[in-house]
Amino acid sequence: MNAPVRNAMTIDVEDYFQVSAFAPHIPRDSWPERECRVEANIERILGILETGGAKATFFTLGWIAERYPQMVKKIVAGGHELASHGYGHLRASDQSRAEFMDDVARSKGILEDIGGQAVQGYRAPSFSIGPANLWALDVLQEAGYRYSSSIYPIAHDHYGMPDAPRFAFHPNGSAGLLEVPITTVRIGQRNLPAGGGGYFRLLPYALSRRMMRRVNQEDGQPAIFYFHPWELDPGQPRPSGIGLKTRFRHYVNLGKMDARIRSLTRDFAWDRMDRIFLGQS
Repeated sequence: MNAPVRNAMTIDVEDYFQVSAFAPHIPRDSWPERECRVEANIERILGILETGGAKATFFTLGWIAERYPQMVKKIVAGGHELASHGYGHLRASDQSRAEFMDDVARSKGILEDIGGQAVQGYRAPSFSIGPANLWALDVLQEAGYRYSSSIYPIAHDHYGMPDAPRFAFHPNGSAGLLEVPITTVRIGQRNLPAGGGGYFRLLPYALSRRMMRRVNQEDGQPAIFYFHPWELDPGQPRPSGIGLKTRFRHYVNLGKMDARIRSLTRDFAWDRMDRIFLGQS
């Protein structure tokens, strides 16, 4: 009997007030005064993963790590991979090359100092690497990263590169950085999201499970799943002035996420990105 495909469980470690869609409503300079809930939510996630026997990769903001170093150390102590989500949740597409280098190098240094392990992976906030700024992948390699998970091969109003490969690839040749896209399924001429986010909360769990199993069984590829700590927190503060579409995307089915993540740990085998894609033990 063949061993089950190992899939990559990933968590983008940011708090509710740092979400890109809230940026027009929540000034960045107000962040330090906001109620932070990330530490309690990460504690909950670590417990779910431990109960389910799953290991994961935590793409963590440098801004969060500076304020919650003990949380970062708990992630590492749990046997999980520590990776970078940038410093302050700025989209890669909103930065110059020099600004982006400063951001990714700064976050890498902070995480390595706190976690005591090499940080090899990066995920751009809002999957903000695409056709117009593929130079960012060169910058990541220059900064010492070995892989990125920043290109989402779907059509979306805020991000996406639908023509990108669906599975792990080297955009700049085998000597370059490895890019590991979020999982999609191919239906007709379109890629449909199958790896987490708001789609996972909106769709019936059975459909998401079927799509990921299809990727494992028919494509013979690991699924890359992602979620955020705030997605398990229906009691989070709700800023005023948020538009209906953004509100729906952010809050839909938050109360169901805990049970769904627990179901994922039972229905699939999960591991860290570095073990699956870099062959590290």
